[in-house]
Parts: sequence; C-alpha cells; structure tokens
Amino acid sequence: MPPLASIPSPSQGVWDLGPIPIRAYALCIVLGVIVAVWIGERRWRARGGAAGTITDLAVWAVPFGLVGGRLYHVITDWQLYFGSEAPNRPIDTLFIWKGGLGIWGAIALGALGVYIGCRRRGISFTAVADTLAPAVAVAQAIGRWGNYFNQELFGSPTTLPWGLEIDPGRPGAIAGVETYHPTFLYESLWDLALAGVLVLLARRFTLRHGRLLALYVAGYTLGRFWIEGLRVDPAHHILGLRLNQWTSVVIFILAVAYFWFARNKKGEEILDAPVAPADGDEPAADAAGDASEDGSAGERADGSELAAGQTKVAAFTSEPAGETAGDTAADLAEGAGAEPASATAAEPAAEPASDAAAGTAADTASDAAEAADEADGVDPAHQRDQADESDIAPPVTAPVPASAAGQDGQDGQDGQDGERAAGEAQAVPDREAGQR
Repeated sequence: MPPLASIPSPSQGVWDLGPIPIRAYALCIVLGVIVAVWIGERRWRARGGAAGTITDLAVWAVPFGLVGGRLYHVITDWQLYFGSEAPNRPIDTLFIWKGGLGIWGAIALGALGVYIGCRRRGISFTAVADTLAPAVAVAQAIGRWGNYFNQELFGSPTTLPWGLEIDPGRPGAIAGVETYHPTFLYESLWDLALAGVLVLLARRFTLRHGRLLALYVAGYTLGRFWIEGLRVDPAHHILGLRLNQWTSVVIFILAVAYFWFARNKKGEEILDAPVAPADGDEPAADAAGDASEDGSAGERADGSELAAGQTKVAAFTSEPAGETAGDTAADLAEGAGAEPASATAAEPAAEPASDAAAGTAADTASDAAEAADEADGVDPAHQRDQADESDIAPPVTAPVPASAAGQDGQDGQDGQDGERAAGEAQAVPDREAGQR
C-alpha cells in the first residue's frame, strides 16, 4: 500500500556559484558550528567566563573535529575506499563534502582540540565541556540535515506518513521501495530534545566537573542506539548488532560511570586565568610599591619645602635684628653725648649678631635643598603646587639658635657698658668744672 504522505527529498544538494560549488552538506556543518559557538559564548559569559573564550577554542575544536570525524569514517568503512571492489577511490577519503563523518571521531578529536586550547589559556576543561554540552547537541541536530540533502543514512522501509522519499539507485535503497524511515530527522529531533533537557538540568542542579557533559554523552548514545538499529546502509555487524550500536553501548557505560564517580568533586574550576604582564610592564605589586615610594618622597619634599619657607622667614627677620641692636646702641650713645665711643662699641656688637643669623639661615637653606634633592621621583608640578601652598601659609618663625641667643645677650651687655662709659665720660668734665 502506498503511503498516505511522505517527505520528499531535495532534487539537488549542490549549487554552483560560478566556478565554486556550494554544497548543502558543508553549509549544514558550518551553520551548526556557528550556532554552537553562539550558544556556548552566551552560556560561558552567564557562568562568569570571559567573552570570546569559546570563539577562540573553536579554532582548535573545528579542525580537530573534522579530521577526527573523517578518520573514524574511513577506518570503520575502509572497504568503501580501499580494495579492488571499493566503489570509491582512495583519494576520495579527502573529499569530506561528499559525506562521511563519524560523530564518534569528531567528538573525540574535537574534545582534544578544546583541551589543548584550555591548557594554553589556563582555564578548566571540564567547565568548558559542561558549558558546550547543550551547544554541541544543537550543532549535531543542524548537521544531520546534511544527510537529508545527500539522501544518505536513511532507515528501513516504512509506510508512515513521515516516510522519506529516496531516489532509486542510492546506496542502501531497495528496489520497489519508495519511502524509508527519516533517521536524520529522528536524530535531529532527539538532539534538540536532549539539548533542552541538559539546559533544564543545569538550571535545577549544580552539575560541575564534567558531569553535564557525561549526561550529554549518555543521552546521545541512548538515542543513537535505537536510531542506528533502523539504518540499512552497509555496516560491520558484531553479534547481530551494528558497530555503531556497540560503540554506543560502551560509551554509554563509561559516561554513566563518570557521572557517578565525579559526584563528590567540589574543587573550584578556573573560568578566567590571570593575564600575565606584557614585556616592559611592571607587575601590580611593583606598581603599588612605586606609588608608595612616590608618596614617601612627596612627604619628604613637602617637609623640605616647609623648612625652606621657615628659613626664608628666619633670614628675613634676623637681619633687621642685628641692625636694630646696632641702632639702639648708637642712639643711647648719642643721647649720652659720647658719639665716637658709642659708635665704636655698637658696630662690633651688631656685626657678629648679623653674621651669626645670616650663617644659620644659609646652613638651614642648604640642608633643605639637600633634602629636596633626595626626594627623587616627585612630580615637579606637585613640588610647585606645594611651594605655592607654603608661600600662602602663615609664616612660621624659626627657633633662634642658641648661638644667636647668646649673641643677643652679649649685644645687650655691650649696650649697657656703652651707657656706663657715656655716663662716666660726662661726669669727668663736670668734676673738672667743679674743681675749677
């Protein structure tokens, strides 16, 4: 009985764009990779990883995956390319666009590429694997449509309404049979459902350290086992089962075992390794030390500037002190009428006081300049700003050195001696006048 409905196969799977053939099989694979990277990037950023990480890892995963998928297909179906009765030439093993990628090899070597990329970036491979698990399932769902365009890997004959029409003469087609199980569609829908379940489980439970990846592997192999049993394309059989069915059984057991034994892993997974400083850049600790050093130098410079300001004030006030002492002595001498004697006594008293104050001011200014020179690493603009603040601040009278204080006392004693000498000089004429 003819089927009530069926899925027609495409009339062609290759379109020529000038001299360049555009193959639907390759487009499905490329589209699957793009969608997987997009989903992986979103999930990785949501987990706290750096943007662009999954894109960089895809540079490793895609070439490794293509090579691994092709190697698995050629190794397990070598009779298609080698031997006297092989339908294909050995050179055809390189023509991946004609179909023939084993998912087991693609996942295995693709994972190796991701592992190498993770090691180079210093991040956790298991964290990346858990993030990519749903994305890989979606990529497989899209890639399976390449089998539809190539009219390959279909199932046994069926009269179901969703049976797939296959052109007569295709590998695996049976004479007189029009429709077959669309195994590509079954696996595509299974992979999409698996991706949705993985996302829900990841939101509900904390599945880390590769446990979500293990669930993906177990879920995929479970579906692949029964779908593989529907296929009628040539394959190796062991104990009545196809080779890929046995592969599914072994990998399913390994995935479940890993999921169980990894349940107690609690260590932290590295999502974003610290970036090493580039050549010529100082580490953060050195930069902090330099900043602290600059701060200390700034404090020393500020103190030196303050000392310099105080020295200016001391030098300004000390010079009039000597002059005042001399003027006072001279005025007293003039009032007493002994002008020559008072001038002679006042000048020696004023000169030591002025010289001592000026010498002290010069020494203080020299010490301040040396302290300012030691404050290396200080911004000149910062020094000018501090100097302006010192000029604006109220002048602080520097303490008078002990030598200067002693000198002032000596000046006062000399002034008293000058007054007594002037009085005696006045008394002598008076006594002489009385005697006369």
